[in-house]
Amino acid sequence: MGSDKAESVEVAVQDASQDATVTNGARTVEATHKVYGKYSKWALFIGLGLAAYIYSLDGQTTYTYLAFATSSMEHHSLLSSVQTAQAVIIAVFKPVVAKFADVTSRGTTYVLALLFYVLGYIVIASAKNIGTIAGGIILYAVGYTGLQLLNQIIIADITSLRWRGLVSGLLSMPFVINAFIGSEVSAQMLARDPVSGWRWGYGMFAILIPASLAPLITTLLWAERKAKKLGVVASHQVSHQKTGFVQALHAMDVFGLLLIAASISLILLPMTLSKTALGGWHNPSIIAMIVLGVALLPVVIFWEVKYAKFPVIPLRFLKNRAVMSAAFIGFFDFVSFYLTFTYLYSYVNVEQPSWSLKELNYFIFTQTVALSVFGLLGGVLMSIFRHYKYIVIFGLLVRLLGVGIMIHSRGGHGSTAELVWTQILQGLGGGFVAIASQVGAQASVTHADVATATAFVLLVTEIGFAVGSTLAGVIWASILPGKLVKYLPNVSQAERDALYASMITITKSPAGDPIREGAIAAYGDTMRVLCIAATCIAIVPLLLSFLLPNYRLGDKQNAVDDAGLDGESNSINSTEKA
Repeated sequence: MGSDKAESVEVAVQDASQDATVTNGARTVEATHKVYGKYSKWALFIGLGLAAYIYSLDGQTTYTYLAFATSSMEHHSLLSSVQTAQAVIIAVFKPVVAKFADVTSRGTTYVLALLFYVLGYIVIASAKNIGTIAGGIILYAVGYTGLQLLNQIIIADITSLRWRGLVSGLLSMPFVINAFIGSEVSAQMLARDPVSGWRWGYGMFAILIPASLAPLITTLLWAERKAKKLGVVASHQVSHQKTGFVQALHAMDVFGLLLIAASISLILLPMTLSKTALGGWHNPSIIAMIVLGVALLPVVIFWEVKYAKFPVIPLRFLKNRAVMSAAFIGFFDFVSFYLTFTYLYSYVNVEQPSWSLKELNYFIFTQTVALSVFGLLGGVLMSIFRHYKYIVIFGLLVRLLGVGIMIHSRGGHGSTAELVWTQILQGLGGGFVAIASQVGAQASVTHADVATATAFVLLVTEIGFAVGSTLAGVIWASILPGKLVKYLPNVSQAERDALYASMITITKSPAGDPIREGAIAAYGDTMRVLCIAATCIAIVPLLLSFLLPNYRLGDKQNAVDDAGLDGESNSINSTEKA
């Protein structure tokens, strides 16, 4: 235990001067602790709660719309390609958001995330083809990843280690409420018009997101402005914030991020597109993209090690067991999860003809509800026992059990109870893992590094999302067409192609119809292969969890120095607080 802390102190303080110009966000937050009073602190928490709520409502409605959006364009098989592109943007822009929040401020970064969010949804809602949908998804993903990361950074800014997991768990509770409200909303939107109802579903968030984020953004910008007026933000910090856009670009290592995004995209996207591209794997463009993507990997490493002054992956993080273990636990856990989740909605929609859209949505979000409830329980356990490592290990064991049972239940042979219980087990394990591993990583770095470390862990984790979605798309495209031939031998190839291209076409056939039954069998066989692959991969994060250090979660901002939430041991006079 002592050696873990000593090791982390050494890693955390080395090269501290290198990032001195990008810690203005953290220093400003420490300063705002001296100006928050009773009412302004409540305004901050209420604003954060509203942001968490709208983030939850968005995630629990728009996920279902995407399957209908791609189907309405007769490109349902490209679902994984769109999700892969979305995952790459969500991953790669996390360091951008973290660095921008440090160079400028948390409030300013929320405003920028909001702009991308709204613009993306306007583009999607008005899309006329699959390309425009993909473009809108990319814009939206920038805003989404900003809101997701900033919420976590703000929680780390304002809570001690002991209570951080509990607060994170509390802010995930809107997912429980919205499992029902969101299901009702999306069901009503799609029931009105399955072909175009999704447009209204996306479009309404262009109004709801700004209204919901306004209280939080206003509170943050007010506190930052008042801290500067009172002089509790040092003058050198203010001067750094005035260095402008060029300084921000320099600190964000934009070139390194572009290299990473290009490499990941060129490797993963051709895999999902190979089935629909002319000539498939024999298409020279597909091969060329993958080769170029692989060739860029050593270029990324060379740039980050030799030339990047503020690298996306600081060397001290590579020496930090807590950060690296949490990052790769998240990576492999997400690969396993998205292997089964990418086509889950489509699978259950086809496989359960008796379920209404509302019941289907309830099932899809069963795991999300479990993640939220057991994430909160994990936070409670961390506040009581003040350690996190064995919570992560237990969570991954349960996660492995849940995905293993899926092999039977997703093969078209599971009962409704079995289908639901696999979701609950996955959520139980995932809730413990997500909360505990992130707090452990944040505990191992100083406050100046919290935003960047959180972004790095989520960057690697979200790359797991991209890889999992890609593998799901590759397996789906490779197996499903052959299974449709096997189970629907008397149907023309043109009709089989139509069934493959759109789940809406399949669901038009009632239960008991030979086409519906053949499609159910084909979908079941394909999902079973996805579940076997997911189970094998789920073993890896369990093994990695034993490498985690087991810090004591005390009442400080982190486990490597003695700084409080305000960056020092004393506070300003209460009369200066709002």
